[in-house]
Amino acid sequence: MDHGALKIDASAVAATTSASAAPVAMLAQRGRSALAEAVEDVLYGSIAGIVGKYVEYPFDTIKVRLQSQPDHLPLKYKGAIDCFRQSIQSEGVLGLYRGISAPLVGAAAETSSLFLFESAGRELLYLSKFASRTDELSLPVLWLTGAFSGTCTSFVLTPIELVKCKIQAPAMTGGIGAAPLRPIPIIRDILRHEGLRGFWHGQMGTLIREAGGCAAWFGAKETVTKLFYNIEAGRATSEAEKEAIRSKPLALWQQALAGASAGVSYNFLFFPADTIKSRMQTMAIGDIKGRRTFMHEGAVLWKQHGLRGMYRGCGITCLRSAPSSAFIFMVYDGLKRHFPLQ
Repeated sequence: MDHGALKIDASAVAATTSASAAPVAMLAQRGRSALAEAVEDVLYGSIAGIVGKYVEYPFDTIKVRLQSQPDHLPLKYKGAIDCFRQSIQSEGVLGLYRGISAPLVGAAAETSSLFLFESAGRELLYLSKFASRTDELSLPVLWLTGAFSGTCTSFVLTPIELVKCKIQAPAMTGGIGAAPLRPIPIIRDILRHEGLRGFWHGQMGTLIREAGGCAAWFGAKETVTKLFYNIEAGRATSEAEKEAIRSKPLALWQQALAGASAGVSYNFLFFPADTIKSRMQTMAIGDIKGRRTFMHEGAVLWKQHGLRGMYRGCGITCLRSAPSSAFIFMVYDGLKRHFPLQ
């Protein structure tokens, strides 16, 4: 036997084994990285969503009550300020937080889903070779991943918002007995009278709002963020200085403004879809015959109140969404930056 030849063959085998093991190791590392990122999205998105919900919930209660006023009766509230006044007079400040336990769970599920599905949208772009991991994604692509995130999240969100709306506007949801004000009785009644399908009543409105709104939510935040970075980089005198600027987080006030612009964009652009959804979801439980489709409900609302009716409660919604979204993005980005799980 030629030991020299054996030595050469052994080296070749070792090199081949090493070369074939490298992609496996890279895939394993990539798998751990993707898993860690998914856990971060769920955990940090949930925390950010809960913080944001505490900020916005009283305003959201007012918004639902303004949106869900019956079209066959005189308006109970003249506007957001009047609704605040009447609500506090009859229920106190704590009444504005009625039913917040379920929305807190919903906020955690919604926000974590948004960030999780947005990351999944980016992964799909990478896998399809539409974009490279080494390249910075363009703004149109980031709006696209936002739309993907919103579309997926809408199916998670509709049942949660259905229960929330019935808690927030109990006077509108009566029908089969007195409308319960706690999540479990409402869930039980929906399941008994309408089955599982009843939990997705208003899905079309949520889908339109989330797909378009989340495109604007993520897109506006990234647009304003890039604008600030470009302004700062424009003052730099060298490429090294530009890279140093882009590697650091923005000032807190700039992060807050980017997040606030996201919240206002999300709510204003597709608010009519949310109004129609709220009206559908505050109907009496079990009133199957009196239900309208998304298009029918929209037509009735337009005939009764026109464009103004479509945007009833929009002002208070944009007002509460600005600080809420600012907190959500600041908390989420801060946790990702300071407590990475990888």
